[in-house]
Amino acid sequence: MKTYKELLKRAQSQFPQEKGTGERFEVPQVRARVIGNRTIIHNFKEVADALNRDPRHLMKFLTGEMATAGTMEETRATFQGKFPQDTLERLVRIYTENFVVCPVCKRPDTKIVKEKRLFFLECEACGAKSSIKAV
Repeated sequence: MKTYKELLKRAQSQFPQEKGTGERFEVPQVRARVIGNRTIIHNFKEVADALNRDPRHLMKFLTGEMATAGTMEETRATFQGKFPQDTLERLVRIYTENFVVCPVCKRPDTKIVKEKRLFFLECEACGAKSSIKAV
């Protein structure tokens, strides 16, 4: 008969190794490729879904920050111009800090609400309501 520790060790060895950092909220890495004079983000929908934001809002922010035109297809976004991977990741990080993470409790459980002509970031975790700039 096996001991408890032996059985526990055997059960733990059958679990997959954790690949995450332990954080509950992780933004997927942007997978982009430059083709000709265009930059394509292949996992654009996945990034928007991970941030829990409308892809059109994220698209509007990126096109405004990169000062270029862009289009969305089903799961990817195409931008006019050549943009390096690190620039796109930096812009997604800035978007996350400004439009996703609650400035009070630092949790990503937020939603964007519009009241009259103003936009607010409303946290579902702590109830804070912070104004944000329009994109």
